[in-house]
Amino acid sequence: MFVPCDRGGGSAAADFKGFTLLMPAVSVGNVGQLAIDLVISTLDMTKVGYFYTDCLVPMVGNNPYATAEENSTELSINAEVYSLPSRKLVVLQIRSPFIKNKYRPFCETLLSWVKSSKCARVVLLSSSHAYQRDDEQLLGTPLRYLLTPDLEKAVGGLMKELNWKEMEKVAAYPGISDTDKVLHIPGGGITKLLFTESCSEGIQMAVLLKFCSEGDNIPDAFILVNYLNEWLQLIKSEVSNPSSQWKIPSSWRLLFGNGLPPALF
Repeated sequence: MFVPCDRGGGSAAADFKGFTLLMPAVSVGNVGQLAIDLVISTLDMTKVGYFYTDCLVPMVGNNPYATAEENSTELSINAEVYSLPSRKLVVLQIRSPFIKNKYRPFCETLLSWVKSSKCARVVLLSSSHAYQRDDEQLLGTPLRYLLTPDLEKAVGGLMKELNWKEMEKVAAYPGISDTDKVLHIPGGGITKLLFTESCSEGIQMAVLLKFCSEGDNIPDAFILVNYLNEWLQLIKSEVSNPSSQWKIPSSWRLLFGNGLPPALF
């Protein structure tokens, strides 16, 4: 459930009518979470509350988006909500893995909150194992999207204009029968469950994902957030180097250290 904090103005912080909810799936390489970090940091979003749940591993740490010594000691937990009313954007950042067998209860609670807060749509940033792609998925871009039927009516035409590639369904019984196709997102965490539940409940949801492998996934995060920006236009991107427009959060310097290219500092 959503718990507002004082900074967001109490109960008013829960009023997200018409907002786009942006959130990550806890998936391979943590690409969605890293991309969300870039959005929060670049747009200087305000923390307005927490998402209280027993479905995530508990954790606490310092402010990952600290900009000065004064706010560096603020505490952050496993699921926090940030808002930017001027852009009608609300972000749920998830920082810890799911507890075993808690995927479904989390999805149910999340979608209930989406309905009660009257968010217009949900955009889920995810990833999938690159090594488990089929032959068709090996072709072209490593980026894919999915739209629920309700959102397809609204933005399906735009996705075609952007020349985006929809996530392919794969054979349910490879090597035996190619007629039965299913949605398969290995390494995608809650992605498939959350998407199929949204389809059933008439919620407008888009999934943006990248095929990747575990390792240094910073480049994957930049690719995914630039992909998101093609659609939502969160920042004005430079054609020559769109990644340079995103602000690196202070926590990345502590976590990745010299693993980040100097230009990103």
